[in-house]
This record gives sequence, C-alpha cells and structure tokens, in this order.
Amino acid sequence: MNNPPEERGDAQMPKTVPYSSIDLLSVINRNSAARDVLAGCAIAAPTLAPAWQAIAAALTDAGDLAAEVTRLSADLVAARLDRANAIAAMRATLAAGHDGEADPLSYLRDELQALQDAAPRRAGGSHG
Repeated sequence: MNNPPEERGDAQMPKTVPYSSIDLLSVINRNSAARDVLAGCAIAAPTLAPAWQAIAAALTDAGDLAAEVTRLSADLVAARLDRANAIAAMRATLAAGHDGEADPLSYLRDELQALQDAAPRRAGGSHG
C-alpha cells in the first residue's frame, strides 16, 4: 500500500503532547524558592505578617494548581489513547465488513469492553 497517508485514511496526529509547554517542575521549584524568600521576609519584617500570610496562601494555591494540571494532563493522555483505540476499532470494523468477515462488529465490542474494564482502574475503584 503505497498511497499517501491522506488517501489511506491514516490518523494524523501532528501534536502528540496534548498539554502546554509549561515546565511544571520549574514552576514548582520557583514556588519553593519564593517560599524561602517569603520566610526570610517574614522574619525581617514581622509587622507585615498579614501580607506575608496572603502571599503564602497564593503560593500554596499555585502548588495546588500545578498538581491539578499534572492530573488533568494524565487524564487527557488517557482520553486521547481511548479515542485513538476507538477509531482503530471503527476502522477495523469497516475493513472487516468490507472483507466479508462473519462478525465485523466484534472489533467494536472488544474495544467497548476494554474501555469499560479500564474505567474502574482509572477511577481508582473496583466497581464495574
């Protein structure tokens, strides 16, 4: 099969990393450095304690946001894989129907079952 990809119907995935180019490790490291600076400022100017507490709360929020971005990025990777597998099963079903296989829908049934089996593992549970 020497046809170009657009004629074969191959999936085109130009951007394989679905999240931004933000370096979360650097963000977390800068956050930690800022906490150190803040601790020094709090010692040097204790009369500004309310301001230091507000800044500390904002730094805590930034760390929590970085953790949430990490979790959501992993979820997005999993969803993209599920989508790619579902598309592959659809294409296999169409090809099997075209080839006259006895049960072309078996590809879709198998993929749907795999998705259903994976859902509790991804959610951290054991129910199905």
